[in-house]
Amino acid sequence: MADTVTALAYFAVVVPNKIGEGAKVLASLNEAGVNMIGFWGYPVKGKKAQLDIAPADAKVFAKAAKKLGLEVAPKRTAFLIGGEDRPGAVAEALGKLAAAGISTHAAQAICAGEGRYGALIQVGDDDVKAAKKALTKK
Repeated sequence: MADTVTALAYFAVVVPNKIGEGAKVLASLNEAGVNMIGFWGYPVKGKKAQLDIAPADAKVFAKAAKKLGLEVAPKRTAFLIGGEDRPGAVAEALGKLAAAGISTHAAQAICAGEGRYGALIQVGDDDVKAAKKALTKK
């Protein structure tokens, strides 16, 4: 079975880089009814952390974020790739992007169990259209 490639919206939220801050934001979003397809967080400059949130419904997320007073960066696009777990699956996807001259900003991948894997790949805004074409090319 071929891998699936789905473009999805994600939003960056910058928070203080302190213990429990990510948990607090995620709990608040959960209470507001936000379902997430993906989430990744990491430290950035100074004493800040960035939470990249890929919600199932961008409108529900935007409404909740506004109510919670979160500072949200403009919408960006990532690619959710999933399929049968096999050696080199992520290397194959990244290779397709490289062959198309597209730089990857970030990538996360994980074995999803039951012989499946998933990956989230971020590219620059100007590369989204070309990245989708490259990733879906057989």
